[in-house]
Order: sequence, then C-alpha cells, then structure tokens
Amino acid sequence: MKIVAYGIRNDEKPALEEWKAEHSDVEVVDTAELLTPETAKLAEGADGAVVYQQLDYTRETLEALAKLGVTNLSLRNVGTDNIDFAAAKELNFKISNVPVYSPNAIAEHAAIQVSSILSQQKVMEHKVEKHDLRWEPTIRREVRDQVVGVIGTGHIGQVFMQIMEGFGAKVLAYDLFRNPELEAKGYYVDSIEELVSQVDVLSLHVPHFPGKNDHMIDADMIAKMKDNAVLVNVSRGMLVDTDAVINALDSGKLFGFVMDTYEGEVGVFNKDWSKDGLEDKRLANLIARENVYVTPHTAFYTTHAVKEMVQKSLDNNLAFIEGKEAPTPVKWPEV
Repeated sequence: MKIVAYGIRNDEKPALEEWKAEHSDVEVVDTAELLTPETAKLAEGADGAVVYQQLDYTRETLEALAKLGVTNLSLRNVGTDNIDFAAAKELNFKISNVPVYSPNAIAEHAAIQVSSILSQQKVMEHKVEKHDLRWEPTIRREVRDQVVGVIGTGHIGQVFMQIMEGFGAKVLAYDLFRNPELEAKGYYVDSIEELVSQVDVLSLHVPHFPGKNDHMIDADMIAKMKDNAVLVNVSRGMLVDTDAVINALDSGKLFGFVMDTYEGEVGVFNKDWSKDGLEDKRLANLIARENVYVTPHTAFYTTHAVKEMVQKSLDNNLAFIEGKEAPTPVKWPEV
C-alpha cells in the first residue's frame, strides 16, 4: 500500500514519521508540492493521496489523479469548499476530512484576540513604545460586561462559548441545527438578526457553503448590529463582506475586527511579503489598524492540532485503501 502526501510542511514531518513508524506496511511518500494538475504525476503508483491546501481541487486536478487510478483523497483539514464535488462524484472519488482536530486551538485564538481588542492592546502597546505612558483615553472593556453572540455551535463554537462564560460574559447563540443540550439551557435565539441586535461580540463558527452563505455578514447585517460591537471571523473568509467591514470600522459602527480568514487569502496568506511589499492594499489597510487583529489563517496552528490533522488524515486514507469506512468521510453536498 502506498500513500502520497502533498504539501507537507517541516512542522508536519514529526507527526508523519511517527505514523509511518506505526504503519510499517504502508509506504508514505511526502512532498512539499501542492496538488495541481502538474504535480498529480507524483501520485503514480499510489493508492491514495493526503492533501492540505488553499488551492482549489479543480476538475482538471481531480482528473489528473483519477487517470493514475488514485481516487482516495484525504484532506488534513476540515474545509471542503474548494473541492469540485460534481467532478469528484463523476470520477468516483472517496473523500475524507478531519472535522475535529483541536477545537480548543481555534476557540482559544478567537478568545485571546477578542480580549485584546476589548483591551485596546495594540493602541496601548504603540503608546508605550513611543514612551507615552498616559492612561487616557485607552480604557479597557471587561469581557464579563459583554454579551457574546456565537453563530455556529459545533465543536469550536461550544469551546468558545465555554471560554467566554469563563470570563463571566453572557452568551447567546444561533444555529440552524440546534444542540439539544444547549437548547435546554436557553442559549439559542430564533434568527441571526435577533442575535446581532443583542450582542457586543459576534463570533462566526460555521463552514462556508458556496452560493448559500456568502457574505452572511454584509453591510445590511452590520447595520443591524449594536454600535461598538466586535466582529470575529476565524471560520471562512467568504462569510464576511470585507469592504462592508472596512466601511463600518471607518464610521465607528464596529469597535474592532478579529480576522483569521480572508476572502482574498488564496495566494496571499502563508507567503512572505516583507521584502516586496504586500500587493493586497485592502488587507494592508486592515493590518495597519489599531482596532483590527489579522492573522494569516493560523488560528488552528498548534502542535496538538497539526499532529491530529496529519495522523487522522492518514488513518482515513488507509481505511479507504483497505476498503473500509473512513472514520470521518466527507458528507457530500447536493451537486
């Protein structure tokens, strides 16, 4: 049995080597190359492919794999919105992802950034760096005084709710698919509009479904939010209309913005722009603001999460190869 692992980073190699040592009957070939129509040839002779990338899994890419007889595809991440599912279905692909690798990593990241925004941490740091040691007007807002709204109460959303409650905040939530235990405790409201009108912090923890929830937070939704609210997106960039957020920051409608995912991030994030200058001026605008925290899709990026992502994806792929049900197969959308 042979698996080719695409896009392997140096930080993933220890987890990869550990898995290989425990599965001596499986040949694992790894490459730093991402999966494209051109690099698909690296999977020749393999029984499956393990991948993680922001690039789209296009029809052309999937066809290139299928021509080599490789139709077992295991993602090391949770997101599947960059897969051409119509082509995958036509080519008889089996696809898995890792829906749960470390909810705590992403939830903790969101919570830390929210606290920093409410504390005006950037503002104070910049003042101190300039030896301006005055208190005013850089006054903090305590988390316990906020009403926190969560859209999406899956694994990550629930951990985020627990952390916010640990600070003493009141938490409300909205989800199309309600968790019975949370519903019994009275967390849910009946609509997103009802939620945003009541909360001081709004955090998104839902997948992106192309054509269905694009820009779910747009200018109209922001207008319905409380003044001086904080918006948090550690889910998917396409959930938020970035231009609408910038306008809301300019007008003072939003107090702050936490952004780990960006609708224009493919080809921009995970790349060093320090020498040539950042070409995306909209992103540069956001980074420069003292009431915005931008991270390049790294909320997940912890030692614990990386190990889980690598090893669970390999477990999935091996199950496919052996003709078994993968532990976490992707639920195919309607195509």
